[in-house]
Amino acid sequence: MSQTKEIISKALHLKPAEKYIIVEALLKSLDEPDPRIEKIWAQEAEKRYEALTKGKVKILSLSEVKMKLKK
Repeated sequence: MSQTKEIISKALHLKPAEKYIIVEALLKSLDEPDPRIEKIWAQEAEKRYEALTKGKVKILSLSEVKMKLKK
């Protein structure tokens, strides 16, 4: 964590334009999809769809969900 604090400390002393470049690069890096996570989500979606089509799960309407939450 000390490396993180050091980076932040140095970044705080940069010119606004330089800070902007760093912020943009960091935000962009967070928006990039992770292929491993995408694969896991695809598998989960397929599993849920299969459970739904085989009748293994019950579908609830929005009003049913609201009623259950009020209890």
